[in-house]
Amino acid sequence: MIWSRLRRGRAAPRLPLPGGCGQRRHTLRTERLLLYTPETQLDLVVCRAAGADPEAQRWLGWDDLGVMADAGVREPLVLLLPADAGVRPPVPAVSRLLARPFEPGPGQAHILVAVRLDDGRYAGCIELAPGTGETGGWLAPHARGLGLGTELFRAAALLGHDHLGLDSVRAGYEPANTASEQALSRAGFVPADGPPRHRLDNGRVIDARWLRHTSPTPPRHCFGSPPAATAP
Repeated sequence: MIWSRLRRGRAAPRLPLPGGCGQRRHTLRTERLLLYTPETQLDLVVCRAAGADPEAQRWLGWDDLGVMADAGVREPLVLLLPADAGVRPPVPAVSRLLARPFEPGPGQAHILVAVRLDDGRYAGCIELAPGTGETGGWLAPHARGLGLGTELFRAAALLGHDHLGLDSVRAGYEPANTASEQALSRAGFVPADGPPRHRLDNGRVIDARWLRHTSPTPPRHCFGSPPAATAP
């Protein structure tokens, strides 16, 4: 990760400037977000904290929030910036842990953390499973209600089509979650077939609706996701 030291003024944020795609790492940008494969454990920890509040968990239903369920732990984490790895953690004893590099492994879902371009704060996260093309994401509390969900899901479609070579990207949502439905629709997702019921990680079974985004151009692979080798 390269950190920008350039300033447009005293309030201008230091923004992470990841390099190009390579070795299962991806970088892309929307109008107001920079998205990249996590570089440090801080990237992962803060983005998980950003979706661990009760409002988000109403829809996400993670199976084990651990210490993230404690607002006294979660909320200070969400205040951190990518540049704070190993510098200003809420608990000094974990500074070295947060600064450790993140290495994406084969078979894992692709993860992109999102950073706001206006203030350098973590905005949220998207995940995409290359095998199924299924995606999901969430926003930090400070990033909700600003239309950033549309950009988040647009980025997920771009990751699938222009980086992973997927013709179609799918997403599910609970009918009562109108914010997700609207964000997906505005990002170009259209209704698709899918199971009418879905079990969340915490065991709650919900009604489900499904949408898909089809690539308008032939899908392609970036340097971070080369095409699978074919038999001679």
